[in-house]
Amino acid sequence: MRAATQGFALLEMICVLAIVGMIAAFVLPAFPHATSRARLEAYALETATVLKEDRVAAVQRQARVTSEVDAGARAIRSGITGRILRFPDDVMMDAVLPSRCQGRQVGWSIDFLPNGMSCGGVIALRRPGAAYEIRVNWLTGGVDIVPGQPL
Repeated sequence: MRAATQGFALLEMICVLAIVGMIAAFVLPAFPHATSRARLEAYALETATVLKEDRVAAVQRQARVTSEVDAGARAIRSGITGRILRFPDDVMMDAVLPSRCQGRQVGWSIDFLPNGMSCGGVIALRRPGAAYEIRVNWLTGGVDIVPGQPL
């Protein structure tokens, strides 16, 4: 008799696990999903890729190509493909861009010229604990990714 009353029955264990599972199904979606360091680095790589594609297209087509940068909306639009990169709310985006390029007002864009040069600029992607800067060299048009100052 004593052995039968010790411990939990299999049915009791299954019921407890089912209750815990139902609670988890309701609670877990409420937790915010923060951007990981690896995902932030992937966003930086995607941004650099879009900018490099625009530079190559400017040289190949012998025409100015403009990559639009909207820091407020956390978005970048390719001037050649029209592809738009949007970043999540927990990623802070800053941009340091020239106001004029070759006598033309540019404002919120990075222009790539037919000779491979650009107007230059820096796009910073930040989240707590991690940051990357995508730098466009005005002389060479080269695009580099460097670690930045995290929040």
